[in-house]
Formats: sequence, structure tokens, C-alpha cells
Amino acid sequence: MPRIVDHEARRRELTEALWRVIYRDGIETVSVRSVAAEAGCSPGALRHYFPEQKDLIVSAMDQMSGRAGERITTLDPAGTPVDRLLAYCEQLIPMDAERRFEAEAWLGFITRARRDADLKELSTRVQHTLRGFLSHLLDELGFDVGEAVRLHALVDGLTLHLLLYPEQLTPERAREQLRAHLVRLPRKDAGAAAPL
Repeated sequence: MPRIVDHEARRRELTEALWRVIYRDGIETVSVRSVAAEAGCSPGALRHYFPEQKDLIVSAMDQMSGRAGERITTLDPAGTPVDRLLAYCEQLIPMDAERRFEAEAWLGFITRARRDADLKELSTRVQHTLRGFLSHLLDELGFDVGEAVRLHALVDGLTLHLLLYPEQLTPERAREQLRAHLVRLPRKDAGAAAPL
């Protein structure tokens, strides 16, 4: 009896192999051969799913951007608006090994996207989606939506510092800095202070 192959699961396995190569060796080492070796398959088997290296990278980038989204949709934080906003923002920052892995791989993707129009388009779309999510979240929790750009920049900055300077910025310290910013966010009705 022929073996039934779950093609979507196989595509995920191959893109996850790409993430591991990027995380371990850097984006510049990515090739069909290196990803196939990591996935334990032949280059021909990988090309069956991703005819071009760019197809694999675009798919991996797309799936990576969805991981934080999946975590966020299952989140239902309690507490004050600041507590809830903090919980959501922490899903976007490398506060643990899983999120660090994602952020390292994403940094590789966006570095490559600077020289690749297809990847740049996807990277830009993800950034717009994230900005939209933060705007929606601020609005839903009663904060001034005009703060979305600054909050987005803070999330990105904390992410980079956690990746590049872990001896200077720990996840605990990043959480403190994020909370310190959030408690000062203006409310929709500018006269009201955000509850702590």
C-alpha cells in the first residue's frame, strides 16, 4: 500500500529545517543542499516542494511570521489594560528560547530582504500587519492609537538588543523597560492616566 504523505506537514518540516540552518549558521549559508541535509532529504525531494530557493525562503518567512500570530490568538491575558498590553507585546520579543529562535531567523530573513524584492514585499507586509495589530490593540484597550509607531519601534528595539547584547539586556530587564513605557501611554481621552 502506498504511503500517504501529508504535503503541508512536509512543507512545514522543510521550512523549519531552513529556520534551523539560519539560526545555527546564518542566512548566507542557506542553499538547497544545506537545507536538504538539515531536513534529512535529498535536494531533489526539497525541490519537489520548493522548485527555487526563493520559494523556500518566502514560505519559511511567511510561516515564521504566523507563529507569533498563533500564540497571540490563543492568549487571553487578565489584569489591567497595561498588564494585557504587556502580555501581548511580550509575544513579539525574544523573552525565551522559542521566541529567540524565531527572532534570530526573522533577523536573517529581513537582512536578506534588503536585497530581494520578493522578500522585501513580504517583510513590508508583515511590518504593516504588526503595526495594524498594535494599533488595534491600543484602541481596544483604551490607549491613544497614535502611539502605535513608537510602541512598534520599542518592540523592534528591544528585540534587537536582546539578540545582539544579551549580556546587557536580559528578558527581565526588557520586561521592566516595556512596562515602564506602557504605564506612560496616553489614554484615548488624553486627560485620563492609564491604570497600573
